[in-house]
Amino acid sequence: MEASFRWVLLTAVAPVAWGANYYVTREFLPADRPLWGAALRALPAGLLLLALRPRRPRGAWWWRTAVLGLLNTAGFFVLLYIASQSLATSVASTVMAASPLAMLLLAWALTAARPARAHLLGALVGLAGVGLMLLTRSEPVSLPGLAASAAAMLVSSLGYVLAARWREGADVLATTAWQLLAGGLVLLPLAAVFEGPPVVPAGRELAAFGYVAVVATALAFAAWFTGLRRLPAGTVGLLGLLNPLTGVLLGTVVAGERLGPPQFAGLLLVLAGVVLGRPRGGSGGGGSEGRSGSGPLGRPPRSFRRRSVGRVQATGVVGGGGGGAGDGGGTGGSSGRSVRSGSE
Repeated sequence: MEASFRWVLLTAVAPVAWGANYYVTREFLPADRPLWGAALRALPAGLLLLALRPRRPRGAWWWRTAVLGLLNTAGFFVLLYIASQSLATSVASTVMAASPLAMLLLAWALTAARPARAHLLGALVGLAGVGLMLLTRSEPVSLPGLAASAAAMLVSSLGYVLAARWREGADVLATTAWQLLAGGLVLLPLAAVFEGPPVVPAGRELAAFGYVAVVATALAFAAWFTGLRRLPAGTVGLLGLLNPLTGVLLGTVVAGERLGPPQFAGLLLVLAGVVLGRPRGGSGGGGSEGRSGSGPLGRPPRSFRRRSVGRVQATGVVGGGGGGAGDGGGTGGSSGRSVRSGSE
């Protein structure tokens, strides 16, 4: 029991760090440098994770890593940066908390992997909560920020679908490291062309970049994947609720944002939807989804199914909630049971 509690505390580091990331990005990082912001988040984190798991991709995982890095790192981190800068922290964290629920619907449309009724109900309840929070606010909500949030959900959901299809033979931590590096390297020339040379950060800005790269990315992913190996998937899913709760708490208590009763009701609906849509954990570490072959998306058609050969499935490794990792909720993770490596 004591050992399990330690693993819970370690895993909880990830959603708390992701929830705080909205506040740190909005309050301390430059608003006009999303490309540099995303690149300076991805590259140091990728190098740190690679130091922890020094394995190279092999075979098809070279180009798969490039594709997933483009989606889950380059695209998602830039869009998340814009959303965090454009929306109030409490709003951004609540909207992005619904990304696993939106992912269920998009994956259903793209793969015909029909979700279970409880998961579908959770998606509808959660999305209704987002609508209630946005439509009842007295202050105007940034349309570019909402567009960036929606695009981030779309990008991370597509990354989830591809990673789920490609999960066989994946070493998740090593694959995540290479995705971060691939996405960061794509962003560097784009940032130089469109945003000019980077401003050398100092003081609070330097500390904020350090937090985003080291704590909210490298440390958070390492803690999250450790939890997926050690704890039932349902337990990890519930811990993911700390993500939006942390964002709302920092937004209201520290940043002075105001949420009325309708907004709190919307937040509760989002949390209820995430609870309904979470994976049902088994008795062993990593839950039961890896054994059954059907995770939160329900049982996919034969052409989509793959035998899970990783202790942790490489589903949405860096995405915003896709497969249980990232800044968008982090609630849907599932993991397999046996170990193989997609990196060497």
